[in-house]
Amino acid sequence: MKPLPLLFRIFFIILVTSLLLFPQSEVYTSTKDTGKSEWTGKQDEWNGFQRFRFQIAGRNCYVVTPRKTAPGKPWVWRARFPDFHYEMDIELLKQGFHIAYMDVANLFGSPQAIEYGDQFYDYLTKQHGFQSKVALEGVSRGGLFIYNWALKNPEKVSCIYADTPVCDFKSWPGGKGKSQGSAASWKACLKAYKMTEAEALAYKNNPIDRIQIIAEAGIPVLHIVSENDQVVPPAENTYLMFSRVPKKDRKHNFQVISVKKGTEKSKGHHFQHPKPEQVVSFIVKHSMTQESNPH
Repeated sequence: MKPLPLLFRIFFIILVTSLLLFPQSEVYTSTKDTGKSEWTGKQDEWNGFQRFRFQIAGRNCYVVTPRKTAPGKPWVWRARFPDFHYEMDIELLKQGFHIAYMDVANLFGSPQAIEYGDQFYDYLTKQHGFQSKVALEGVSRGGLFIYNWALKNPEKVSCIYADTPVCDFKSWPGGKGKSQGSAASWKACLKAYKMTEAEALAYKNNPIDRIQIIAEAGIPVLHIVSENDQVVPPAENTYLMFSRVPKKDRKHNFQVISVKKGTEKSKGHHFQHPKPEQVVSFIVKHSMTQESNPH
């Protein structure tokens, strides 16, 4: 056999060298046990854990991965303000949970936001093997998203934890009760729902109107509220919503951590979390018992 031409041998050497020196960048392997799935996008760090950023339907998303994944690949889905009261998420990461976030800002849990959420859920469960039932966490206006998504997908929710949540957009941002609301956010909310103000005030599909669906599905719920919250008053959100749950369902599955006073600067809306360990125990209890993702 004749030796390979000199130019061909040089080309071959250059090709092999380039592959060794310049591997494909910005592709990161997921923690999926089979190793078949990959995270794509940029990687950074979140409180000592790896975070992977990507987009779904043009919305910014990320997943924070644990150092060791718990059996069944349980996960928490944060809605809005993911860096607020995050101490529970750090402990859950240590216990093998993934923490996921999708930015649906200025959509206020509208049907469009829920559609984006469905795509996010499908991607994580079908492409990355996340557990089929997710623990939902919502802060403030994030309450509208987690509840509206749960109301559409009750069979996909292991539990709900909500921090001073908005449960009725007429309260906030509408400001039609004791809350001062937000004129700019109310305008954005009406746009997101494609409603006039009159249509919004007559709307009967806020979480406070449909909480019975959550109760009938047996989804455990835990809220934390501050009693002097003037931004999202618990009387017209959490407490009003829970009062509409039949007593037999409310006793065991609907709990409230009550904080007497939030900070004066935040008009009672923010406070130091008094019982993060209770939240962690709640989420672990209702997530770890789920079977492994069937996908």
